Amino acid sequence: MVKAFRWCLFLVLSIGIIGVLALRVWNPEYAYVPPTHHVLPAGERPHGLRTAAEEDVAWDLWGRSYTKQEAAQLLQTTAGKQLLSPANGAVEVNERMKRIGRDLFYTETFGNEEYITDVLGIVNGPLRITNIAQAVLALKGQGTNNLRVALAEDVTLGSRVYHKGELVDTGLDVAPGGLAPIGMPVKVKQGRLKVGITCAACHAAYDPHSKKVVEGVPNLDLNSGLLLALSTNSSSYFTHVQIKPLAQYVRDPTRTVTTSNGQQVALPDPAVMEQDIDAMLVQWPPGYFDSMYDGVNNPTQIPDTFTRGGHPYGWNGFAMQGPFKGLSSLNNNVHTLNSDALSEMNYATPLYKIDVEVQLATMLQHAANPSYRYDPRSGQKPSAFFNQFDPTPLAPGLNNLLPAPSYPKGTLLSPSALFTESEGLRMNEGNNALSVYQNALNPPPSGGAALYDQALGRRVFTRAGCAGCHAGAYLTNNRIIPVGEIGTEPSRALALKQLNQVLVEPSTIYPPDTPLPVPPGTKTLTVPKAHLERGQIQLAYAQGNSAGGYKVKHLRGLGWSAPYLHDGGVAVGPHAEQELGIPGTLKRQIAPDPRNSLRALLDRDLRRRVIAANAADPALRQVHVQGIGHEKWVDRAAGYTKQEQDALIDYLLHF
Repeated sequence: MVKAFRWCLFLVLSIGIIGVLALRVWNPEYAYVPPTHHVLPAGERPHGLRTAAEEDVAWDLWGRSYTKQEAAQLLQTTAGKQLLSPANGAVEVNERMKRIGRDLFYTETFGNEEYITDVLGIVNGPLRITNIAQAVLALKGQGTNNLRVALAEDVTLGSRVYHKGELVDTGLDVAPGGLAPIGMPVKVKQGRLKVGITCAACHAAYDPHSKKVVEGVPNLDLNSGLLLALSTNSSSYFTHVQIKPLAQYVRDPTRTVTTSNGQQVALPDPAVMEQDIDAMLVQWPPGYFDSMYDGVNNPTQIPDTFTRGGHPYGWNGFAMQGPFKGLSSLNNNVHTLNSDALSEMNYATPLYKIDVEVQLATMLQHAANPSYRYDPRSGQKPSAFFNQFDPTPLAPGLNNLLPAPSYPKGTLLSPSALFTESEGLRMNEGNNALSVYQNALNPPPSGGAALYDQALGRRVFTRAGCAGCHAGAYLTNNRIIPVGEIGTEPSRALALKQLNQVLVEPSTIYPPDTPLPVPPGTKTLTVPKAHLERGQIQLAYAQGNSAGGYKVKHLRGLGWSAPYLHDGGVAVGPHAEQELGIPGTLKRQIAPDPRNSLRALLDRDLRRRVIAANAADPALRQVHVQGIGHEKWVDRAAGYTKQEQDALIDYLLHF
């Protein structure tokens, strides 16, 4: 019996050791990619606005599209072959690129699981991988647009205490049969279980009505602020909120680091700093995310990715240069900065007036993984410590990044001075493939059957002057409007103002057929800029005395993107009398009703009530959500009947 027990014990231990070794070598991973029959079919473009050129793009050259017919003619000549050559910056648009883009959309983390798990600690505290897995298993194969997860321990965030076992609304979506939330791949790396984030976490959603995944729509209840606050080292994300100077968080003056110029600077206390940051993160409404590093706590509403015709990109139009009219620049910005705060270290001094050694130490002193945790008592410089485990020693941060030719200075093409790398692909190919995929997306029908004559809605749209800005095939004139002219909440229009001190011209990039890593001596391309207006650049980047501006958004898929305006403050629930503003909708896990929310955009009386509801919430004031501005009224006071207002709303929901 004893021998048999010893043999069984030996066998179990052997299997365990082999399993651990296999995990270290094999590094398995899982990311949910919905089969096409689990995706809600896209709608057709209405009103005869689709053109052959839109559907027949074969090449992109710095935002200039060439149809298959145009390309075929050009490629018959030597000059045409040189023009539509990767060596000249041309990107071919084909089914291969679309397939790559869709796969990356769901699976590509660009390595951010290193920062998210090992530094930020998003699943190392009250929210754990095992608890998320239990919540998914509890669905019994059904889908959800809000995975409710039981906390593993007590935690205090701001003024609220969350208790062990309490179910929290994560806003993470799970598709039927999915083993993990959409856009949250699970990986085993170096024997450790890690989670990352992909585009789909924010820009795809499970629709409980059709029970299918909808691609390209914003995840309107993703509780990113709460998820960050539940992390064990949210201090590493401090540049995305508004906190006191680091010196005010010092409690032990002996905990110092040596700066780049040899001075000794005391580090902030991570626990005290964490309290302040968590209190600000939980102020973010569901469906919001702060993608800028301006030191202001002003998250923006997650946008849709129905991108074709919607340039310039970003709420302020900052992504306006390069392939696909700047869309590849926007895609690049997401993972060069937003999913790895350590990648900002090259801007520590010019933007934050913090020495890079102090910034690194602040971000790493409470890292979730002990191997990534910096101890100031070691006497080692933070940068030297970081270099010991940095997987990308040629670039700042942990993500798979490549320094731009202009590094450490940014450009209009890459404000971060970095480009993302996708394994097995060439220079910027991942970002370009994502652009091809996104530009192919059309929003599914929404809003139910049309209730009014669409011709009447179009006439009201024209009479009310909407077409002055919302013109053309996508109901946008592709312009950036000064914030004072729009009258909306102004803080986000200033988000890039400080960045101007680290931007240089011209924008340069390696040719799109360049293999990675970039071979020594590879020549660079200068990205054309002549087609860009200086005044539009000044508005996007709030240059000089400019207060900045916001781009004219396209009006596609409005039925999937309520609430409205740049701050997302125009929200009304299905019951308009009781469910007003963000406090009456998203903060109560009530989805804003697109029809009622559009009415609040057009009707001054309803808008006043929405603004009042938002103003009564102190947390919304802290994150700059008001719902003011864009006073283009279509109501009785402006001379419109209720039927005309309804017809306009119906037209917009079915565009």
